[in-house]
Amino acid sequence: MAAGHSVDLARWQDAFEGLMNRIAGRFARVEPRRRVKRLVLGLLSDLPRKNCWTIAEWVGESTPDAMHHLLSRAKWDADAVRDDVRGYVVEHLYDERAVLVVDETGDVKKGTGTVGVQRQYTGTAGRIENAQVAVYLVYAGRRGHAAVDRELYVPRSWTSDPDRCRAAGLGEDTTFAIKPELAARMVARFLAAGHPAAWVAGDEVYERGLRRQPETAHRTGGMRHRLRSRGGLLTRSRHRGTEVPRRRPGQEGTQTRLAEAVGRSRSEGPPLLRLGRHRPRRPPARESAAADPTEP
Repeated sequence: MAAGHSVDLARWQDAFEGLMNRIAGRFARVEPRRRVKRLVLGLLSDLPRKNCWTIAEWVGESTPDAMHHLLSRAKWDADAVRDDVRGYVVEHLYDERAVLVVDETGDVKKGTGTVGVQRQYTGTAGRIENAQVAVYLVYAGRRGHAAVDRELYVPRSWTSDPDRCRAAGLGEDTTFAIKPELAARMVARFLAAGHPAAWVAGDEVYERGLRRQPETAHRTGGMRHRLRSRGGLLTRSRHRGTEVPRRRPGQEGTQTRLAEAVGRSRSEGPPLLRLGRHRPRRPPARESAAADPTEP
């Protein structure tokens, strides 16, 4: 209730309509264009359980058939909608010190028909369950944070069974990829779209996994970017065997802001990867020049 009173409903409605108008062109017919608005409103509602049945009832539809049709058979470009939402998020939450955060989440499922489902660990339940797991990329800055990309984790039990993949609607080119590889794809897409970001943050699995991936490289505006570790920033902890940030003079404030942006305390030492431009090594500075402790 307190949060509701703090929101300007008219302004929120205008912003919502603006976003819906932004993605409207991705739907060939007017019916799915209208229904996706109802679906999103249902997902944003306070329903205790959200699925096609409950959302359909919430918006006043007698059956979930139309919602099922939107998600399974209607013709629209989900990746194009993703790109529109990503641009919208960066436009409204832009921060020159923004951090990209990689993490995964799972949805507990029954049965075996849901794409990618198998018995696997999911943080949603905190244990191994029959679940579908996806990796997400979040844009986080001082003005807020929002998800900007997603990749479904498709286990080997699926990719090794072409008939099962085909029956579930997966493309013929679907291959197995570990979760850090899925994360690297999303980071590369974000940068290829021309959006800047200085850091990638994630837990130890992604930090180590991204290091093992082939260099994530692309060309944007004639400049070559790559995903690499910040030289000298990460050092191995002797007592825990994990990577923790090594602070330099003048970096304490930056470490604090980054930790706050990803919701961790500074003492936890969130693994960070530096996104930087490939450039030649600088010549040695003159002795008379004062060294800048924040310079890489």
